[in-house]
Amino acid sequence: MRKSLILVAGVVATPASAGTLTVTVPRLSVAEYHKPYVAAWIEPAAGGAARTLAVWYDVKKKGNEPGTKWLADLRTWWRKGGRSLNLAADGVSGATRAPGAYRIPLPADLRPGAYVVHVEAARESGGRELVSVPLSVPVRDASAAGRSELGAVSVTVR
Repeated sequence: MRKSLILVAGVVATPASAGTLTVTVPRLSVAEYHKPYVAAWIEPAAGGAARTLAVWYDVKKKGNEPGTKWLADLRTWWRKGGRSLNLAADGVSGATRAPGAYRIPLPADLRPGAYVVHVEAARESGGRELVSVPLSVPVRDASAAGRSELGAVSVTVR
């Protein structure tokens, strides 16, 4: 009986996903490197409410200048709804990431239609970049690439 309870708990704890957004943070050869703040969100292509998928920032920084202070540097995300998001948001907030590729689950309740997935990065002593990927659900995949602060950004829909 106990084994089946553990199995059920494992199934319930695993979030359902309609697919995956993969974001690449490139390795930059600069004198002073800081991990970027990154926000990822999806919105209907025809306009409508933005849905934040992930926000990576200095979640441990507290005091007079908490890590949330510089989230406004992610200007497009901030205007689209970041300023009204209660942070730290469970399942959305996370620490900044070192160079590498990272997977973010897409919402399981993503309905068929046209969307745009946006990923924005801003780095202290660095630049700011926004990469947008048009997406039609259902579809297998879509991708775009950044030029400086972001690398490849791809979406795979199940």
